Amino acid sequence: MEKIISKLESFLTIEILVNLGKNFLLIVGILLVSRLLIKLSFRFIDSLLIKSKQKYINERRTKTIQMLMKSISRYGIYFFAILTILSILNVPVGSLVAGAGILGVALGFGAQNLVKDIINGFFILFEDQFGVGDYIETAGVDGVVEEIGLRTTSIRSFGGELHIVPNSEISQVSNYSNGSMRVMIDVGVSYDENPARVMEVLEFLCTDIAKEKSDIITEGPKVLGVQDLAESSVVFRIWAKVLPMEQWQMGRYIKQRIKETLDEEGVEIPYPHMVLMTGKEKGVVSSEG
Repeated sequence: MEKIISKLESFLTIEILVNLGKNFLLIVGILLVSRLLIKLSFRFIDSLLIKSKQKYINERRTKTIQMLMKSISRYGIYFFAILTILSILNVPVGSLVAGAGILGVALGFGAQNLVKDIINGFFILFEDQFGVGDYIETAGVDGVVEEIGLRTTSIRSFGGELHIVPNSEISQVSNYSNGSMRVMIDVGVSYDENPARVMEVLEFLCTDIAKEKSDIITEGPKVLGVQDLAESSVVFRIWAKVLPMEQWQMGRYIKQRIKETLDEEGVEIPYPHMVLMTGKEKGVVSSEG
């Protein structure tokens, strides 16, 4: 035990302890400065993009670029901080970088999917196929885009699930937030009703809806006419265009107003119902449309 203590005393000289203390303080200082630089870079990116948004870039595009620039800034600062810490610890950074380059070439042949992710991510951003906040459907999932990176895209579904999709799997995208969205509603009425009267009732309703929802509806609604002669109803079609992400809410609202209006006007909406026959034919059940 005394030999071990004497060896430690000979190894841990005052000079070595002072150097270790200095190195520890330097490393802590570098980490603190890195955190500070990240916060400052985030603020700079926010202020820069807020000014640019007022002149050149829309809000959707701003959020996308903002998250990407923050991600690049964070990883870049951490990378240089790690290199600096390794230099303080007398680790040969140059040889490590060279070795990493050779290793990268060797691994490049087996990292084709990673390369595809990055290339496809670049084109998604460059072509502005979709942005943060857009509702899209791609790679078998749908939801609101929360983050776009060079390798993956994060999509949050309405159920709350977060889907991380590699960019190489995004080959086809349905963007429901780009331009006006269409609302198409079919209304079935009884064959006993006068089609001209039904058209008139629906056209007056569409005029009222256009006034009530003028802040959401960009075109219409319009009654296109008789769409189909179904088995038990005459089907009329109503069409409209609304702001992105409002198509579902507006579709539900129009259906509710149609039901209320047709009831007020005495227009019959056919529906399946059961008729129970009594007497001699007791127990016989028939259905009518």
